[in-house]
Amino acid sequence: MLAEYLPLLLLAVVAFAFVGLSVLVSARLGPNRPNPVKEAAYESGILTEDVDVRQSRFSVRFYLVAMLFIIFDVEAVFLYPWAVTLRSMGWYGMAVMGVFILLLFETYYYVLRRGGLDWD
Repeated sequence: MLAEYLPLLLLAVVAFAFVGLSVLVSARLGPNRPNPVKEAAYESGILTEDVDVRQSRFSVRFYLVAMLFIIFDVEAVFLYPWAVTLRSMGWYGMAVMGVFILLLFETYYYVLRRGGLDWD
């Protein structure tokens, strides 16, 4: 019974060895030229030469867009299993997903009307 899992174990060992070897080779052979600009924090296109990043505040809009991305990205997670099992669920599955997509578009419309996606 354990022999059935041997190819899976071998694949995992090869994958971990490849990742470890890649990181090791990259660290040893790659250039290492640190400077203050490379080591400074970078977020959302704000240049670090003019601003002391440790004491500056970032706009809430960046975090709002990230949260909206997560909300609309979760939609894709629910759409794939629904599409796979649609035939077995029949019209009930179609109606439930229709309500889900309707609520999702309602949220998108609300965000658009409030200006959540405007980059002024």
